[in-house]
Amino acid sequence: MSHTHNYDVVVVGAGNAALCAAIAAKEGGASVLVLEKGSIEKRGGNSYFTDGAIRVAYNNLDAIRKIIPKLTDDEAANIVMPEYTEQDYYDDLMRVTSGESDPQLGQQLVSKSYDTIAWMQNQGINFELNYDNQSFLQDGKRHFWGGLPIKTENKGVGLIKKLFERAQELSIEIWYDSRAIKLNKEDEQITGVVVQKDNESITVNTFGVILACGSFEANKNWRSEHIGEEWEAAIVRGTEFNTGDGITMALEVGAQKYGEWEGCHSIGTDYNAPKVGDFAKPGDIFKKHSYPYSIMLNKEGKRFVDEGADLRNYTYAKYGREILKQPGHVAYQLYDAQVRPMLRKEYDLEEATFFQADTLEELVNLLPVDKKQFLDTVSEYNRAVEEGEYKPAEKDGKGTKGITPLKSNWALRIEQGPFYAFPVTCGITFSFGGLHVDTTGHVLDAREEPINGLFAAGEMIGGIFYENYPGGSGLMSGAVFGKLAGASAANYINRERTELAK
Repeated sequence: MSHTHNYDVVVVGAGNAALCAAIAAKEGGASVLVLEKGSIEKRGGNSYFTDGAIRVAYNNLDAIRKIIPKLTDDEAANIVMPEYTEQDYYDDLMRVTSGESDPQLGQQLVSKSYDTIAWMQNQGINFELNYDNQSFLQDGKRHFWGGLPIKTENKGVGLIKKLFERAQELSIEIWYDSRAIKLNKEDEQITGVVVQKDNESITVNTFGVILACGSFEANKNWRSEHIGEEWEAAIVRGTEFNTGDGITMALEVGAQKYGEWEGCHSIGTDYNAPKVGDFAKPGDIFKKHSYPYSIMLNKEGKRFVDEGADLRNYTYAKYGREILKQPGHVAYQLYDAQVRPMLRKEYDLEEATFFQADTLEELVNLLPVDKKQFLDTVSEYNRAVEEGEYKPAEKDGKGTKGITPLKSNWALRIEQGPFYAFPVTCGITFSFGGLHVDTTGHVLDAREEPINGLFAAGEMIGGIFYENYPGGSGLMSGAVFGKLAGASAANYINRERTELAK
């Protein structure tokens, strides 16, 4: 049995990018339907699982206070907030992507970031300072660093909750357990979308479709085909529903692939983390991001990366894949008693897996590793540590000499018991391969011309991230291009209506 419905705009997906698109389209005067592949209990896409950090360009603390109006004068007086300009943001993006990021898309992300945050705040999204992960206390003042001082209140859970509340206020209709499977196209124009819902095939007629249903990170076969066979073993950190449906539908109507299809965002995550995102335990609680203070060893007892190459914000998205390359797809972050109190909160959660012993010899006997090589590597590392001042909140240049790989910053000898080993594996967040989209969200064909009535946002967009990304840029990109795609769709529909009325 088939049913037909009519909406001005259909948004495929229900995460941050999708809901920003839906809200912007509604603001533009369109009737909007949102399709969520999951149930109401599993809504929100990857955004639901994030820790809420969102990277935005800003001039000074006054600009931040406009986004966080609850920040009092007394609090502000004790905050040191370095500016993070659009040029800083753009330079960070280009630096960590080795200059591969599409300059136009990158510039759009950066230049629209603050306005988009302000727009989100006007929609009811609450933001707060990222005290735990991006600041340190010195001389009675809270110093922020790393260009990432803002996060959404109550992490991704809070972001999604507020976005859905706003969608409800605007009477945006949402269908759950509804999978978009096909785009209808007539006379070079998208005319509708076919949806599987309640074991029925439903056609939704529409002027415009916004695809914002993620990339293909939850599709094991696609991961193996495009990123590499070893990626079959990766843990999926977010939603199980991002299997490439939107990409498939778009390619079928003439869209073009774009970006680094062999690349992805991945991190080191707890070895015993769920195989797909657990909606009962959101908030990015399984990551293990204090590794710059560690040395990481594989099962063969060898180091394999420069753990202190840069601030965590600029290396975590690429080090996951390095862990995946190791034997058994596992590594061990090693800390001693000097460093253990400095570790991030996720190391103290009951979900954290770790081994502890009073001596290194006792610790290594608890691990399934080459015990002699493990101890030899630690000894070699300790001998290579150079003197200098240890400054955990900034790149301190306190490194090693004479070993490969070097440790460039935060090198302390591992010598004070008790000792700790945290086993980590690779968790994939999203794949970098997507569609070719212009700076206002129009999906492009092989001639780089817009496909009439087709738009995309969020992880669907290829070409922004390569090899790596600056922390917090994913949520920001989703919001920026979601808002742009929604506005573009509404403008397109208004033009179509004007033409039809002639």
